[in-house]
Amino acid sequence: MIDALTDLALIWAAVFVAVLAARRTRLTPVLFFLFMGFVMVNTGLLPHEPRPFIRGFAELGIILIMFALGYEENVSNFVRSIRKSLGIALFGAIAPFLTAYLIADYFWRDTNLAIMCGLAMTATAVSLTMVSLKSVGLQGSPVATRIMTSAVLDDVASLALVAILVPIVTGEQTASIPSTALIVARAVGFFALVSIVGAWVFPHESKGWVGRLPLIRHFGARDVLSLERGEYATLTVLLLALAVGLAAYAFGFHPAVGAYMAGLILKEEYFQRDAEFDSYLDTKKIIDNAAFAWIGPVFFVQLGAHLVFDWNIFVSVIPQTLALLLGLFVAQVTSASLAARFTSGMDWPASIMIGFGMLGRAELAFVVMDIAYVQHNIINTEAFYTLMFTAFWLNVLVPLTIGFWKPHYKRTD
Repeated sequence: MIDALTDLALIWAAVFVAVLAARRTRLTPVLFFLFMGFVMVNTGLLPHEPRPFIRGFAELGIILIMFALGYEENVSNFVRSIRKSLGIALFGAIAPFLTAYLIADYFWRDTNLAIMCGLAMTATAVSLTMVSLKSVGLQGSPVATRIMTSAVLDDVASLALVAILVPIVTGEQTASIPSTALIVARAVGFFALVSIVGAWVFPHESKGWVGRLPLIRHFGARDVLSLERGEYATLTVLLLALAVGLAAYAFGFHPAVGAYMAGLILKEEYFQRDAEFDSYLDTKKIIDNAAFAWIGPVFFVQLGAHLVFDWNIFVSVIPQTLALLLGLFVAQVTSASLAARFTSGMDWPASIMIGFGMLGRAELAFVVMDIAYVQHNIINTEAFYTLMFTAFWLNVLVPLTIGFWKPHYKRTD
C-alpha cells in the first residue's frame, strides 16, 4: 500500500509540474500530463505495470471526467445532435480502420494482425478531446457536441466490432447473425434505459404510467438533491455516475460512457437554488475540481506511462510509426471534416475542428492492444510498439491542433 501511495504522490507532483509548464507555454495541461507519465515510467519513477490502486484511481478519474463533461452538457442538445453526427461517426470510423488495416497488412502481411490494428485505431479518445476543448473554452460549443456524440457512437460501434471480430480472429467462434443482433440489442437497451430514467423517473412530476408508481410519483430527483438543503447533492450525483457507469459496464461498455450519460440526464432545475445557497454551482465546482485538478489527471499521466521506451524496438518501428501516424492523421481529419461539412451542415472551420478533435486514441485502443498482444498474441512486438507510439503521438496532436485551429474557428463562431 505504501508503494501505491508513493506512486500517487509522484503522480500528483507531476500534475503540479505539468500545470505550471502548461501555464508557461500556454498549451493544454493534458499534453504535459501525457508527457510526464512517459518520462516517469521510463526513468523508473513509476512501475511499467501500474499497481491495482493506481489503476483503479485512474479509472475513477476518467469516470469523473466524463461525468463532469456530461454534467455541463444539455441532454436535448445531445439528442438533437445524434442525427447530424451519424455521418461523422460512420466515415470518421471507416477511414481510420481501413487506413490502419492496409498499412499494417503492407508491413506485416498478416490479415488477423491487420484487423486488430484497424480495431485499435478506430475509436476516438473522447475524454482527451473534451478536456482539450475545455482548456481552450470550447467545451460547450457545437463542435464539442458533435465530437462527443460522434465519438460515443464510434465507441459503441467499435465495442460491437471487438466483440464480433476478436473471437473470429482468435478462432474461438464464427460470426453469426444472432450474436451480432445480441450486441446491437444490448446497445439499444442501455441507451433506452438511461433515456427512460432521464425522461420519466427523474422529473419531480412524473407523467404517464410512471406517475402512478408508489414513491416515484411524488418523489423525484429534486427531493433527493435538496435533502438537508442540498448538502448531500455531491454524494448523490457521484452515486448516480457510478451506478449508471456500472450499468453501462453490465451492458458491455466502458463505465465512462455511462457516467457521461448520467451527467446528461441531470438538470439544473433539480437542485436547491436560492439566495443563500446554490447547490448546483456548489456541486459543479466540487466535481470539476476532482475531475480536472486531482483525480482526473491521474488517468492521463497513467495513459502516458503506457509508452515504455526500448531503443532497439523504437528504431526498428520508425517507418511503420511514421506511415501509420501520417496515414491516420490525413484519413481521420479528412473523413471527419468532409462528413461534418456535407452530412452535418457545419461550416469549414468547424468541420476541420471536428476532424482534429477526432484524432485521439485512448481507452478502447489500449483495451484492443491488450487483447491482441497480451491475451491472445495476435499481433507481434513491433506492431504493438507501432500502435503504442502512434496512439501517443495522435493524443499529443489533439491539444496542439485544437489550440492551433481555435483562432480560425472563433473568427466564424
